[in-house]
Amino acid sequence: MSNPDPAWSLGSDDDFVLEDDDTFGLGEIESGDLPPFDHAETPAPANETAPPPHVEGEDDSFGLTAPATIAHAAAAMPIMPREDTRLTEQPVPRITIHAVCDRHEIADIIAGVSADRRMARAEISVETGGIEAAVTRFGSQASPNLLIIDTLMQGQQMLHNLDRLAQVIEEGTKVVIIGAINDIALFRELMSRGVSEYIVPPMQPLDLIRTICGLYVNPDRPFAGRVISVIGARGGIGASTIAHNIAWSIAERQESSATLLDLDLSFGTAALDFNQDPQQSIADALMAPDRVDDVFLERVTTKQTQRLQMLTAPATLEREFELDPQSYEMVIERVRRTSPFVVLDLPHVWTSWIKNTLLSADDAIIVAGPDLASLRNTKNILDLLRSMRPYDSPPAVVLSMTGVPKRPEIPFKDFAEALGAEPVAVIPFDPQLFGMAANNGQMVGEVAAQSKTAIALDALAATLTGRKPVEAKKSSLTDKIPFLKR
Repeated sequence: MSNPDPAWSLGSDDDFVLEDDDTFGLGEIESGDLPPFDHAETPAPANETAPPPHVEGEDDSFGLTAPATIAHAAAAMPIMPREDTRLTEQPVPRITIHAVCDRHEIADIIAGVSADRRMARAEISVETGGIEAAVTRFGSQASPNLLIIDTLMQGQQMLHNLDRLAQVIEEGTKVVIIGAINDIALFRELMSRGVSEYIVPPMQPLDLIRTICGLYVNPDRPFAGRVISVIGARGGIGASTIAHNIAWSIAERQESSATLLDLDLSFGTAALDFNQDPQQSIADALMAPDRVDDVFLERVTTKQTQRLQMLTAPATLEREFELDPQSYEMVIERVRRTSPFVVLDLPHVWTSWIKNTLLSADDAIIVAGPDLASLRNTKNILDLLRSMRPYDSPPAVVLSMTGVPKRPEIPFKDFAEALGAEPVAVIPFDPQLFGMAANNGQMVGEVAAQSKTAIALDALAATLTGRKPVEAKKSSLTDKIPFLKR
């Protein structure tokens, strides 16, 4: 997953005086010992000529009442300048934040910030156990968008345990460490390895909020979630059903916030598939794109689960929606600033806004059937996307509704050879399963989590998020998914 660079906000390195033999107990540190948590550049030093800011109520004892600092003895360096509150007035996106703490007082602070208005969209969880707890947890489950580590470890002991954590944490996860000692050598080493921020108490809850906002709410480089466009190569092939299940799987199986946009304004089925009857729809946003802000989105968005939100289609024929193509672009851009993953359910039509949406998406998925019309249309879309976005990830093809009894089908091998690319997944024809899910207003993963279809959709969602597929509980099923192609 691709996230914005962290907002570096620590003070000047010249605030520290290092003797030639002063290694702060780290010994010789090799930069290649620890895989990076995130691809981040080393922060540029702050203004070296600026005088250190004055901090009220600062003392030399460990406490939780003064602002967090890195070099208490030399100069107080707040996580963010007190006079600059631009980044603290906006809520963070719909991200997952997990904290592992060695100190109960730090755990209490982190738990307390979840009530702040700027953290309202974030899903925050806290547990004790420090780095060891993180290694255990994320060795078997998806990583959060932001991991906060409160640790009393120092020097090589910390680096060794972070090395173990780096083996299980996923690329793109931001890491903030709340340490126990003002150690510039350790700080530099952590920054070079991709840690987003290193803080040393004393600190207030507002300091932590500012740190998180500094990572995700940057007016000059706003947060942007990953956009996944799903379109059918022909009508009636199940593209909408697959889009809805992908969005659900990203949210519930991969445990990452996702937003589904049903852009088939006249015939969209997202509300039906999720058994919802919202009063407002995505048409309200598209007809007034200039008004779309955080408050507006909260009003028109339907919350399906803790992690899954939707903007459903009005699904009415009372009016024709002839909208400016830029309206779609503006709304999608606004939504992606609030959610790590945005899944677009595109109608099977060909207009300028459909073309532009596919070209600008991070991932494009074409749902096709094993028939000649699907093959022709899929190849046309593939050729267009390959030629016009040569440096982006190649479009993916999902083969849907295969194995219909008594229907002649193009064999998988011939289909892939004609396209010049193998489909990433094959969804078998299963009218009983899909019919039951549709009638219940549920997703396939809710109705039959261990079915071949559910496993294929979960694996596809995992591929799109860059995470490990959800393991099936029954080991016998694991060997029965040859239809998933990597």
